[in-house]
Order: sequence, then C-alpha cells, then structure tokens
Amino acid sequence: MLATIRSCSPERRSGCRDDGAPDWAAGLPVAWREMAETPLHFVEYREYEMPASRCLGYDADDKLCYYAHQYLIETCRSDDDEDFYRAIDGGETMRAWRLRDERWLILRQPITDDCTSPKRGFYSFSTEAPR
Repeated sequence: MLATIRSCSPERRSGCRDDGAPDWAAGLPVAWREMAETPLHFVEYREYEMPASRCLGYDADDKLCYYAHQYLIETCRSDDDEDFYRAIDGGETMRAWRLRDERWLILRQPITDDCTSPKRGFYSFSTEAPR
C-alpha cells in the first residue's frame, strides 16, 4: 500500500478539497456536523493491486476522528467465451466520524453489479472506530 499525508491548516479547513485532502464532511448529515470532530490532517493509503483506498483523519490532539474506505471487487466476464472484459462484482464505500461524545457515526454504502456509484446507504452508531 502507498501512504500519502495531506494537511489542512486551520484557516483552510472548509476548503480542503483545493489542496487535495478529502472532503471529510461529504455524507455527514447537517444535524450532526456540530457534533463531529474536525480533522486537521489526513493519511491516505491506496492499494496498487486493486481499486481500494483508506483515509484516516486526525484532530488537533492527533487522535483519529475520521475514517473512510472504498473498494471494488472486479471479475472477468465473457458473453461469448472468446472476448473477456472486467466487470464490477461488488464493493463498499464507508465513512465514519467521531462525535464529541466519543461515539462514531458510520455511513455504509454498498456497490453492486456494474454500477460503480454507491447505492443508498445506511447510518449506524458504534462505540469503537471502524477497522
């Protein structure tokens, strides 16, 4: 895996996408934004053998406060047993935010069939950070 460190200075927190850092608030419900800890720097891991990545965001105390991963499982298919092509078999997109009360708000979105965009997801709470 390849790791990349990206930072957002306090004055640029809302514009992190301009310097390449992930849009950590995407998918976070408006009602929960005030409760979520704001990540100041990120470490991103990318898998080189398959379409997969993981992003970890850390707060001012260098404590994990944001987690995201995505992956696609590909397969080879053929319509005529002569020409093969790659197709998406499944996958997942997940984002999680640490709230000020130390709970984690988690959004999971499955990816199915040949559609690489995530399906409608669901939210849940956890007392532990995702792994």
